[in-house]
Amino acid sequence: MIRPEWPAPANIVAGTTLIDTPEDALPAGIALLNQVHGSRVVTIDEVHAATEPLDADAVIGLAAGHVCAVRSADCLPVLFCARDGSEVAAAHAGWRGLAAGVLENTVAALRSRPPELLAWLGPAISQPNFEVGGEVREVFVAQDAGAVRCFAANRRGRWQADLAALARRRLAAAGVTSVFGGEWCTFADAARFHSYRRDPGCGRMVSFIALN
Repeated sequence: MIRPEWPAPANIVAGTTLIDTPEDALPAGIALLNQVHGSRVVTIDEVHAATEPLDADAVIGLAAGHVCAVRSADCLPVLFCARDGSEVAAAHAGWRGLAAGVLENTVAALRSRPPELLAWLGPAISQPNFEVGGEVREVFVAQDAGAVRCFAANRRGRWQADLAALARRRLAAAGVTSVFGGEWCTFADAARFHSYRRDPGCGRMVSFIALN
């Protein structure tokens, strides 16, 4: 399991599973979302009260015992915690979710002011391995002209997109400047990570953050 290297308070436990992580290594109480590559944010209480997984791509926890989690296999998992250890969140941010504002919505749903939040970017597909069409680039550049720096042209007339850099830009614009992680490529590291682009029939990693 990968553990974030960030200055989170002692009551926060977080991590991302690997291909060979046993299920019993996860904290008790994890409830997963039905992720739809959107921007809806729900609370862990809503998740627990639902009779089936909720359609959402981010979840927040506000009390001891709450465990927030998302699944991914190339998309970017983003974990949040307040510097004072009072709240946590997990977001699933593929390019569609990023463009739709899932990170901004998560920050807005938390009680802490953005400068009081820490964010950690988990394993995701890296720029050299993430080819997209011009329409994807256009979506981001239309929202933020500076996002042009997160795309590199390739020889096929398409673009290599940097998910982590796009996420950092959007977090910074939302006021979150303490951002960590983002250095692992799911596509390139077949021994540790699932990757949908490498193997469409693969499983998923779970990125979680627990408030103790």
